[in-house]
Amino acid sequence: MIYQTLFTGWSFTRWLRLGLGILIAFQAVQMHDTASGFIAAFLLVQAVTNTGCCGSGGCAVPVSKSNNAKIEDIEFEEVKTK
Repeated sequence: MIYQTLFTGWSFTRWLRLGLGILIAFQAVQMHDTASGFIAAFLLVQAVTNTGCCGSGGCAVPVSKSNNAKIEDIEFEEVKTK
């Protein structure tokens, strides 16, 4: 399970989080900045665990089910101004 999470599903956003996390971590060490260190750790944890801000799949848009109901004809009435 952990092996599968770590080594599969690497999308662009996951690579971006990893790159930004490493870049910010180097800057945090060079500047001795704790706040940047926390941001780097947050991004690195997101990249390694493949999670987002809301957790695993928390921000995902639900898949809509296809509705095969018959569409009724709509009648339009023209409105004229005086």
